[in-house]
Amino acid sequence: MSEKSSPIKYFLCGGFGGVCTVLSGHPMDTIKVRLQTMPLPKPGEVALYAGTWDCFKKTVQKEGFRGLYKGMSAPLTGVAPIFAISFFGFGLGKKLIKNDEEQVLTKAELFAAGAFSGIFTTSIMAPGERIKCLLQIQQGGNVPQKYNGMVDCARQLYAEGGMRSIYRGSVATVLRDAPASGMYFMTYEWLKERLMPEDASAKLKLLVTTVAGGCAGIANWLVGMPADVLKSRLQTAPEGTYPNGMRDVFKQLMEKEGPTALYKGVTPVMIRAFPANAACFVGFEMAVKFLDWVAPNL
Repeated sequence: MSEKSSPIKYFLCGGFGGVCTVLSGHPMDTIKVRLQTMPLPKPGEVALYAGTWDCFKKTVQKEGFRGLYKGMSAPLTGVAPIFAISFFGFGLGKKLIKNDEEQVLTKAELFAAGAFSGIFTTSIMAPGERIKCLLQIQQGGNVPQKYNGMVDCARQLYAEGGMRSIYRGSVATVLRDAPASGMYFMTYEWLKERLMPEDASAKLKLLVTTVAGGCAGIANWLVGMPADVLKSRLQTAPEGTYPNGMRDVFKQLMEKEGPTALYKGVTPVMIRAFPANAACFVGFEMAVKFLDWVAPNL
């Protein structure tokens, strides 16, 4: 990631990287959301899913492999602007922190620029996450389908509670994305700096980008997972379930399931994190090289 890349270049290349992320990581994201939001079994009942593999197997058996991509239209439609704004926010954050173009940012400054980018994305991320999660938890064959896709889901949410309903979970989204994005970009920049020799070949550069991007994704979710669990439950609960928002979700979760529930769905998240975010940064760096060739002054 060139230190001299403009925020506009970050915006364009980040959008392409985001598309690569969704295409490679959505199946595990579907499993994550279903594990996070499955109902607690009553006494004597068996849990809906025994774990990641059981959820994967039952989803494919009941809905086919297409079931793993349920709800993908929402993130795929929004992902280009989401990642574009995220990378733009990071590029802008770096620019605001620097005193001059040649300044090398510290790890704390990189974290701050990354956290700044997480705040930028909420306006698009929150409604996209709400719609995605609602579509993902529709169990094939278990309950009637309430929503017939992204547009129908958005329309019904608006009819039920206006924009407030569509944007439910926005605070939880910020609390997840600000620190997680800070860790994400800081980890990527740090690992690239540590692993990339100055005379690296094209193959080695690709390998380092893949490793750094994958590890950045894991670091992102280690920080953001607890808030993500709370966000998913808040965004998929029936209206009025949590009148005080995230505080009620957290209180109920602690009382009924304990602290370990904050990492419910962590296995599919970690399985997804490395390849999805490796794909993101490889796509980003490829787009940067392409723009450096076609628009070197951008």
